[in-house]
Amino acid sequence: MSEGSLMPHGYKRQCADLLKNGYSSCSICCSNVSGCCKNPVLNASVAHSLSSWMFLNTMLVVLTDLAARLLGNTAFRKHFHLFLSAVVMIGPALSLWVSQHSIFAKRSHFLYRMFLRSGWGWTCIFVGSFVFLLSFSVHRSLSISVRHLSRLAVAGGLWFGFCNLLDLLENTTGSCYEPLTAGLEVANGQPLLVLREGESKSGCLTAGMLWRGYEVSEDVFLLCLCCLLLAEEIAVFGPYLSLGGISGAPLRILFLFCVLLLWLWLFLLLCLLAYFPQFPTQLIGGALGCLSWRGLYQGWYRQGPSWYSPGRPGLGLLNTKTSSSEAQVAQRSHGDCN
Repeated sequence: MSEGSLMPHGYKRQCADLLKNGYSSCSICCSNVSGCCKNPVLNASVAHSLSSWMFLNTMLVVLTDLAARLLGNTAFRKHFHLFLSAVVMIGPALSLWVSQHSIFAKRSHFLYRMFLRSGWGWTCIFVGSFVFLLSFSVHRSLSISVRHLSRLAVAGGLWFGFCNLLDLLENTTGSCYEPLTAGLEVANGQPLLVLREGESKSGCLTAGMLWRGYEVSEDVFLLCLCCLLLAEEIAVFGPYLSLGGISGAPLRILFLFCVLLLWLWLFLLLCLLAYFPQFPTQLIGGALGCLSWRGLYQGWYRQGPSWYSPGRPGLGLLNTKTSSSEAQVAQRSHGDCN
């Protein structure tokens, strides 16, 4: 979309009013308002507002084009899951270099409380808004937009089911222990523990006792799934722009928010691996996230849109220009035959 098409309608009206009141033209709006001459004289406040808007719009277009070209690259889409797997495997080694006195070494940090505990909600808000606006701007069909949004619903259901399954596994294989308060200690300085049977994990921790069981990192699982989901859903924006798709300022802003969210999830993942290393549990959590992505986006969604599958991201969105060209060619051929 051209820069002029993203200019607010109010500025165009101001230019038109100034032209009616005797101003000859404006160099800023001459490319956006028809009838402007090339020798500009314009009110300073309007000129400043227009130049600021044009600068911000240009920066928005440049940033979104660069990000869309990177995320839409074939090499990135094919190897991003390998990069994420390497991060999960090598990340705990960073604990040898990071400082435990850093602000990111505290679980009460703002980023952990604000984003990590509600990571799926943030992902659904931004990715869902982007997917809905992109699909609706092309097809103007609510049913098609809902079908594309159903991919998030399926992934959310899978994540919720895995979390419940992991909680059940931990409650089944774990045990609750109560530390002795008599001051008795073993040789290594650890207090003696008394087994408390029949306690669940939540009840055990609420009572101030210790829980020991087989645990899988749900945080790493969620972050890996969200990163892979984000990369899949927003990667279609680059090919969409290259085909001349409609891209207004709201769509580009939502795309940038999704890119920033992707980098935030990667940063939080590195923080968890470096400052709170739990290699076996975090590795299994990352593996579950990658397997969930592969089962959905590399398996189920490739079956095509049907009553049991919502289809791949970008399906029906990346052929808008080609389909319109084919329709024009067919219309011309039909006219020649007549």
